[in-house]
Amino acid sequence: MIISFFHPALIMIIGALLLPFMKGPFRKPFLFLVPLLTFLNVIYLSWHPGTYGVVTFMGKWTLVFGRVDNLSIVFGFIMALMAIIGTIYGLHVKDYWQHMAAWFYVAGSLGVIYCGDYLVLFLFWEMMAFASTFLIWFNRDKGAIAAGYRYLLVHTFGGVVLLLGFVLRYQATQDLSFVLLSEENTQLYTWLIMAGLMLNAAVPPLHSWLPDAYSKASITGAVFMCAFTTKTAIYTLARAFAGFDILIVLGVIMAIYGIVYAIMENDIRRLLGWEIVSQVGYMVTGVGIGTALAINGACAHAFAHILYKGLLFMGAGAVIHATGKSTFTQLGGLYRKMPVTLLFMVIGGISVSAFPFFSGFVTKSMIIAAGFESHLFVAAFLLSMVSVGTFLVAGLRLPYLIFFGEKRSDDATFEKAEDPPWNMQLAMIIAGLLCFVIGSYTPFLYNMLPYKDVVFHPYNGYHLSETLQILAFTALAFFFLKDKIGARATISLDLDWFYRKGGQLFLWLAKNPIQWLDTLWGNVYRVIGLYSLMTTARFWSWFDWHAIDGVVDGSARCVRAIGRRISIVLQRGQIQYTLYFSFTFAAILLFSYVCL
Repeated sequence: MIISFFHPALIMIIGALLLPFMKGPFRKPFLFLVPLLTFLNVIYLSWHPGTYGVVTFMGKWTLVFGRVDNLSIVFGFIMALMAIIGTIYGLHVKDYWQHMAAWFYVAGSLGVIYCGDYLVLFLFWEMMAFASTFLIWFNRDKGAIAAGYRYLLVHTFGGVVLLLGFVLRYQATQDLSFVLLSEENTQLYTWLIMAGLMLNAAVPPLHSWLPDAYSKASITGAVFMCAFTTKTAIYTLARAFAGFDILIVLGVIMAIYGIVYAIMENDIRRLLGWEIVSQVGYMVTGVGIGTALAINGACAHAFAHILYKGLLFMGAGAVIHATGKSTFTQLGGLYRKMPVTLLFMVIGGISVSAFPFFSGFVTKSMIIAAGFESHLFVAAFLLSMVSVGTFLVAGLRLPYLIFFGEKRSDDATFEKAEDPPWNMQLAMIIAGLLCFVIGSYTPFLYNMLPYKDVVFHPYNGYHLSETLQILAFTALAFFFLKDKIGARATISLDLDWFYRKGGQLFLWLAKNPIQWLDTLWGNVYRVIGLYSLMTTARFWSWFDWHAIDGVVDGSARCVRAIGRRISIVLQRGQIQYTLYFSFTFAAILLFSYVCL
């Protein structure tokens, strides 16, 4: 059946370009209408799987803009849904540039999800990187500009690595299609493509950009960024690298590494950033396991993570919007001032902590079960243990340090604290309800997963008992350790220390020894090279003037003088002399010819 195909990303791009012309009462309806139309278009496409938007480029490459299958359907659905929620959350933002950047960012994500080849993937991949950079730069806080440049440099590097990978692959295979790669026949281009994609998933050691950038983005920008970059990367890894064992190891490291740093963090959004690293580790592990249950788990966890992490970032943004503070050492005791925000941050916290009847309980356990099912006992056990840290960080420490405990803010900050505007609360209500729906009514999500014949029942006696024991143990541990992991103004050194120090070292090298060597070389060249060159040039100039030109000009003068003498003798201006000399010369020539 032939259907009309209109790319969802194109709706967002057109909407972004028209947005500056929407004024007054038309602006907010337009802000809601564009992502809604995109979402409806995504649903329409999900009813008609197939390949659309096939274009021949430069007569030799086939570009595919619309590959609609089971994997792209679930990611397209949640990305379009999050575009609606994020836009509602930012309705109060008057700066239309922020909305434009966010919509181009969403368009880039949707373009990657529906692409069928590496050229289209790269086009939208870079659109995501550049658009999201502006979401950081639009924040006026100190350090946002520098963080934006770091983010842009890191992602540009990742894009170059990805570009190099698929160019080498095309050179070797003459194939640009974005499909599953073989683990048994890995080449250099395989690892380059994987590294380029893993950078956006924040897989260590390519992860430091995430807490750095997300903590410096604008309030609305952070809500978008926490949803799209890493989960789009998970989609690409699931598309191209499902079943690669190395991803299991890296995913488990991510899960542990992120949660350890989250426990030590003092900034709300940096804590949530580290927590993203940890939760994306579950998804990377699921992709690495590669079974049907594991891929379903990775997709389901990405779906749920976008909602509950978006909810947590929305709650954090509400706190920052109300108080202007983002560190635990400047907050505390806000539960009476911001009860609605507290409620939704708790919902987000218990969702990520895998409380029964909330989304994380269904999705996270799917990946862990896939690990045990594949006899990856160590990996599955470690992921189970990370759940302890997740509840400790997001379910207990985060709300406790913001809303309970001693008041660490000044009186002015505390007095002006209040729940956010209606649009921000509405976005949190939608995300919170969906967290509950996914955890309580599993067919809602299960029917969208790639492998629909896979059966998984999270609500069984063993799983419920195990989860409740872990949660109870964690709550007890927090009760005794809350003073040890309280609010402290600390800086946790990470691998980004090497990036920053490496940059400073390069700057010092450029300013000192490299500059000194450059100056020395310039002087040596000026004294030795340039002097000898000028001396040689002057000699050849003299030689040309006096020798070459002398010979040539002298010959010319000699010929001219002889010619003048001959003309004086032979050309006297009388016809009888001319005839006489002509006939004499002809007779001499004739006589010479006859005799000789």
